[in-house]
Amino acid sequence: MDLKEIMTQQTFAVLGDTLNKEKTAYEIKHKLTQKGYTVYPVGKELCSMNDIPENIDVIDLCIHPAKGLPLLKEYNKQVKAVVIQPGAESDEIIDYLKENHIPYVHGCLLLGLKVYRK
Repeated sequence: MDLKEIMTQQTFAVLGDTLNKEKTAYEIKHKLTQKGYTVYPVGKELCSMNDIPENIDVIDLCIHPAKGLPLLKEYNKQVKAVVIQPGAESDEIIDYLKENHIPYVHGCLLLGLKVYRK
C-alpha cells in the first residue's frame, strides 16, 4: 500500500501527543478530521487502540518508537497499513511489522492530505 491508497481509507488511529498544538500528531489529527476522516487519538487521549469501538484502517505512528511499539503489539485486530512518520521509526518496529505481515510505509499524512485530497 502506498500513500495515495492510504489516503483513500476512512478510519485512522493517530498515535502521539494529539493534545499539544505544537506537535505533529495534533496537526495530523485535526487536518484528517477537517477532511472528513474518522480519527482516533491514542497516546494522550485514548490509552490503547483496543479502546476504539470500530476497526482501524490505518495506524499513524507519530510517537517515540519506545512508546509506539508497545501500542502496536497490544492491538488485537488487523489493520490495512501503518504509516511511520519521520522520527517514529525503529528497527524493532520494522521487524515487528514484517514478522506480522503488516503493510507499512515511511511517510507523512500531512503530505498525503496535500497531494491526495479527499
